Amino acid sequence: MISFLERIADDRPLLYDGGFGTELFAHGIELANSALANELYPDIVSSIHSDYIEAGAEVIGTNTFVASYPHLEMAGKDASESDGLIRLAVEHARAAIERSERDVYLAGSIGPLPGAIEADSGDTEFGIANSIARDAHERVGSLLAEGGVDFFCVETMFSANEAALAIDELRKFGLPIAVNLTYKYTKDRTTGEVIYKTDWGHSAADLLEILAGGAQSDGHDLLGHVQIVGLNCGAESRRDEHTGMPHAINGIGQLKRAMETRQDPPKRMMAYPNAGKARLDEQHRTYYANTPEEMAAFVPDLLQAGAYFIGGCCGTGVAHIRAFREAMDRMDQAA
Repeated sequence: MISFLERIADDRPLLYDGGFGTELFAHGIELANSALANELYPDIVSSIHSDYIEAGAEVIGTNTFVASYPHLEMAGKDASESDGLIRLAVEHARAAIERSERDVYLAGSIGPLPGAIEADSGDTEFGIANSIARDAHERVGSLLAEGGVDFFCVETMFSANEAALAIDELRKFGLPIAVNLTYKYTKDRTTGEVIYKTDWGHSAADLLEILAGGAQSDGHDLLGHVQIVGLNCGAESRRDEHTGMPHAINGIGQLKRAMETRQDPPKRMMAYPNAGKARLDEQHRTYYANTPEEMAAFVPDLLQAGAYFIGGCCGTGVAHIRAFREAMDRMDQAA
């Protein structure tokens, strides 16, 4: 199996997995923190990874999105449990890959901390101190690297500053890094231009500027340490044309234009959106609007827009990834 860096030098796109929490819910598992499943339901965690691999995913992510100690404290758990849960997460994912006997890469999932960081909130009374944020991200990164992940996937970031702060800590481990922000629809009142921005008002262009400008790294250019940039999730609740796959296509287009405007060295781009709008059924359970077939119909457009990695976030499951795989295979056959 070639290294991850060698693989992304190949122009053939890669298929990521789908929502992990979605599959836990499908198994009837609802926890205050999904990382607890690594210890409480190890067989199910491992089987979810196996199901995604069987469906055709070439890259899977560890169940560590909310495994940092601040997240565990928010869930009423002892922060000391974090290390063990992260180690178990890597072990379960690696075991699934080994069972598959396929060439599958492992991403170390690193999500945002549970609240604003000091760099965005302006103080520690409202926000999480930058020093705590750094320590939390460094600790997760250290354990993921120790476990043998192929790259870090910094994801669902609401703040480009937190993303930069995390990358500044993760770069010391020498692994490739992907960074994904989660954007919402906004519109410039003056020009009418639609611009996707995070909850903290950061656009794709802002992300590139913050990374390159060294605002969270003592002036060090962090962009050179990032191999993949993209977006995931997406929380638009009113506009279908800016939700799910259309959201990903629009977001990738904006990211591509931002990189071209700056004339930065090209990066691989990644997109894994929600399965459309979140809704409630008659039992008040959350479900997502887009079926596997509906999302898969957009796969050619997403790849044509410039995405290299594609996958799914909230509401997407094994069936969605299988449908994506079939769509990608049809494109290969037609080429």
